[in-house]
Amino acid sequence: MRSFLSAISFLTIIPVPHRYAVERTNLSKTSIFFPVVGLLIGLFVSGIGYLLYHIFPAQVATIFVVALLASASGALHLDGLADTCDGFLSARPRDKVLAIMRDSRVGTMGVVGIIFLVIIKWTSLTNVSAGARWATIVLMPLTGRTALLVMMALLPYARSEGGLASAFLGHNGLKWWGVCIGIVLLVIISIMGFGRVGVIITATSLGVILVFCGYCYGKIGGYTGDTLGAICEISEVLPALMALVILRGGGAL
Repeated sequence: MRSFLSAISFLTIIPVPHRYAVERTNLSKTSIFFPVVGLLIGLFVSGIGYLLYHIFPAQVATIFVVALLASASGALHLDGLADTCDGFLSARPRDKVLAIMRDSRVGTMGVVGIIFLVIIKWTSLTNVSAGARWATIVLMPLTGRTALLVMMALLPYARSEGGLASAFLGHNGLKWWGVCIGIVLLVIISIMGFGRVGVIITATSLGVILVFCGYCYGKIGGYTGDTLGAICEISEVLPALMALVILRGGGAL
């Protein structure tokens, strides 16, 4: 229970009793619960979204849904995406990329990255059919939090000096168990929401996650806290984007 509440404390802005607040030395033990926290975020936002889509036009309701998904973590993952865009798109050598990513200031590419991601989330989710929208919203944060574990389990930590993400080093077995839990939950929700094509949505999302992990390894030799934020945000948009592509292409629920 302590590790679960610590995971909630770390991944969300939900207040938990101080004795359960996340401790740096315990972070790696909380990782197995990341997909469960993602599922809870998705269920909560989907429930709020159900009301919003009955009150507002789809375009307006989706703005609130996207805002809720971002605010669940206090926009921490968007910050990581911005820093990753600034570093990776700078065309600099590895050491300089890592230095740029550590800079707290957001550059032009970071701003552009956030804008593009939010637009893609909003456009994709707005155009997903109403019958598939609830499952899509649940899948988005679940996919993002599972992607965190995939990256941490596959890649080494990229910095020689410690950062927040270095606290997750160790307990790789727990991370892989968390990945398995995440994949099982993804498949269940996908099939419930999309039928057979749900497996395609999950498989494609996992494929993109692996490609981005490979890209990070080639660019900086591993992961950092910023790339974790980036993969979470990029992975969140995948269920909405894939649902839109598959369903508009004739896939049946």
